[in-house]
Amino acid sequence: MRKLTKYLLFDFLAIFGTALLLITFAFSIGTMYKLIDYMAKGLPLEVIGQFALYTLPYSLSYTIPISALFSSLLLFGRISSDSELSAMRSGGLSLWQIGSPVILFSVFLSAICFYNSFVIYPRTTYAAEYLKRNALSMGVEDPIKLLEEGRFIRDFPGYMIYVGKKNRNKVKDLIVYKVDKDTGEIEDTIRADSGIMTLDTENMILKIDLFDVRVEIADPRNPGKTQYFNAKKHPIRVDLNEMTKSSSVRKKRKFLTFSELLYVIRNPDSDMEWMQKYDLSIEHGRNLIEFNQRICLALAPLMFVLIAIPLGITSHRKESSIGMLMSLMIMFIYYVFIILSDTFDKSPGLYPWLLPWVPIVLGQIGGLYMIRRAN
Repeated sequence: MRKLTKYLLFDFLAIFGTALLLITFAFSIGTMYKLIDYMAKGLPLEVIGQFALYTLPYSLSYTIPISALFSSLLLFGRISSDSELSAMRSGGLSLWQIGSPVILFSVFLSAICFYNSFVIYPRTTYAAEYLKRNALSMGVEDPIKLLEEGRFIRDFPGYMIYVGKKNRNKVKDLIVYKVDKDTGEIEDTIRADSGIMTLDTENMILKIDLFDVRVEIADPRNPGKTQYFNAKKHPIRVDLNEMTKSSSVRKKRKFLTFSELLYVIRNPDSDMEWMQKYDLSIEHGRNLIEFNQRICLALAPLMFVLIAIPLGITSHRKESSIGMLMSLMIMFIYYVFIILSDTFDKSPGLYPWLLPWVPIVLGQIGGLYMIRRAN
């Protein structure tokens, strides 16, 4: 039995490791686009590497359960098609004994996912947000690198800047929105044919001199209306000191660890200054959704393995496509319930925090029933 356990675990780990690498790579394609964007802005490779490392635990919280599902499906499909399963059962082993090494390993994976969801993931996500906030300040030595052609840039405090073309410190076809820092509303709109950017390194002021300008400003006498005027030259001064300050990042819900999330659930009025503009019951419901989603994501490897074992046994037969389709449908339905819980986060009366438990409970019961029936 010990040799059988090693044999099954070795094969499972080989498939699981390969699946985890491939699925995590596919899941991280969006992050790669961000990293390329940061490289174009001139950020150091060390910072880009740190950001990639910090975003990895988030991907693993989803890719570990998916990898466990496909690994179990492929492993038991192979030993069934090679008649190894029949040989094991003819030797007096039950399906429970044969599948126990993989089931126990899935419990270990669930424990890893639990620790990742409540400790590693929130801390690294917070670190990634902090790094993203402050990394852009490294580009102020050459602010032109922060501007990209054909795209609105919101990195400059109090401004949104669009550049049609750029050549070193010279820019063309500019649109500059002056934004209220508190409300985020657009106050003034400035359009220019061209401009020159220079940096006052002593005072950390970005000077943008615009030429052939049309300015639209809010009319203070008539709210909702705007005034227009044209100018040959119009200066803009952007204070970059705010970008270079290492201001702390407020801990959002996704940044909270197990103890912190449990505390805000038990004390929903603990941060009334922040919550005063929100419905307290809705925010409390969102905290419950976050807490239950993380627990269910941690239990997903065990649930997927229990379902994959009986489906994998039949995967070598003609109805193999049905087994694969069922497993994909189960995975799809599982994540749909996760999305639905977020969709109904503004309706606490519907108990949306219980939705992630529906596929977990039904999946584990269904998996145990199918294993018993196959046994």
